[in-house]
Amino acid sequence: MKFIACLLVSTALAASAFAAESAKPNVLFILAEDIGNHLACYGEPLVQTPNLDKLAARGVRYTQAFTTAPVCSASRSAMMTGMYQTTIGAHQHRTWQWNKKPLPPGVRTITDYFRDAGYFTANLAPGPGKAKKSAALGTPGITGSSGNGKTDFNFLTDGPPFDGYDWNQRKPGQPFFAQITINESHKGPGWILAASKDSPVGHVDPEKIKLPPYYPDHPIARKEYANYLDAIALMDSYVGEVLARLEKDGLAGNTIIVFIGDNGQCMFRSKQFLYDGGISIPLLLAWPDRRRAGQVDQQMVSSIDISAAMLGFAGVKPGPVFQGRDFLAPGATPRSHIFAARDRMDESTDRMRAVRTPQWKYIRNYFPGIPYMQRNAYKENQYPTWNLVKQLAREGKLTPEAALFAADRKPVEELFDLSSDPWEVKNLALEPPHAAKLRELRALVDKWVIESGDQGGVIEDPLDIYKGYNGRLPEETESTRPAGKKK
Repeated sequence: MKFIACLLVSTALAASAFAAESAKPNVLFILAEDIGNHLACYGEPLVQTPNLDKLAARGVRYTQAFTTAPVCSASRSAMMTGMYQTTIGAHQHRTWQWNKKPLPPGVRTITDYFRDAGYFTANLAPGPGKAKKSAALGTPGITGSSGNGKTDFNFLTDGPPFDGYDWNQRKPGQPFFAQITINESHKGPGWILAASKDSPVGHVDPEKIKLPPYYPDHPIARKEYANYLDAIALMDSYVGEVLARLEKDGLAGNTIIVFIGDNGQCMFRSKQFLYDGGISIPLLLAWPDRRRAGQVDQQMVSSIDISAAMLGFAGVKPGPVFQGRDFLAPGATPRSHIFAARDRMDESTDRMRAVRTPQWKYIRNYFPGIPYMQRNAYKENQYPTWNLVKQLAREGKLTPEAALFAADRKPVEELFDLSSDPWEVKNLALEPPHAAKLRELRALVDKWVIESGDQGGVIEDPLDIYKGYNGRLPEETESTRPAGKKK
């Protein structure tokens, strides 16, 4: 009897410990690549996103969420640290191994904080020896619900930033923070599948699309935009797979779900630029208890804030070197404005800084002599509308709105009243009635650059960039490239 009593006490203590441990919520962080607010729940009429619509219905949808950079490596570096990429030297896209550096003193990844709180951290991927394919479609080359394990950080870490590749690797009762990247909305295999006759989702009619005024009304532009919306529908189907697996594993009842874009839409004049097309992203939060179900929140949120909020779910307070704000904390003051930055994009050198309020956008162009449409291999290989606009510009067939982006230089400053000009095509920077607003927003950028320790003023050596992308110096040929150098 004494043995049984001891066993019962031990079992009770173990159960109590398990309950205390499992009381900590799991956090599932779903990153969709290269998307704007083009979901049905955000009012996009041509795309079907039933899984994300259901997620929004049982949680809260944010309408004013923005990334700190309009491209993945810089944006992800900021989200994973809660620090502006310009502050930590992670602003150049991409920073390959030739000049990638450790994080500054005191800066940590959020997975480090989660580990300290007893969490298992996973960057969801198929795992060793498993093909990257959708569990539902069985399509090789399409990552789908298994995730692609992407990190794409512009900094070095002391060790692996994640503990594993699946939440089922954790210890019994251990809470987890799991990140999954769904890349079907990124230019590549997902777009090809979405446009094909084998696509599991429907196809958007290009003729029904209402193009932005800075687009040429041309079949090429319509087809590319329709393909983008089809890819979003495909991405949504994989979100459904992830959420179904969460239910199947019995984890949905204790998992907070965060859905966000890593940067804006991968379309002409959007990704890689500081217009809203490049920095505006969807953000959905859903709790197991359905708190705030169906709410729409219009407060401004920076993508570095989601880092602080997710740590807040686990009751973790980040260290003193942390710029993100937990916008869900009791008494938190909403942001009155957000900042964003563009620096080198692939091999294309540039520097832009922006501040956005609910009504206004200000952009500073530090290199006005470099055109928006400077040479960029990625754009020229992946964006049909990019090449179309260049061709129509040479032929003098662009509308005034489209011709602005194809000009041979940029204005030093851009100012847009988003309430009357949501497409950001009427620059008010030189108009006297708006001089006071220009000075106000200019001062905000000046202050942010100084106080945040913006490292963008140090320009990279062009030979480093050339070697990073070509594996050799300009005078070297493929045959004379130093041993061990890869293109």
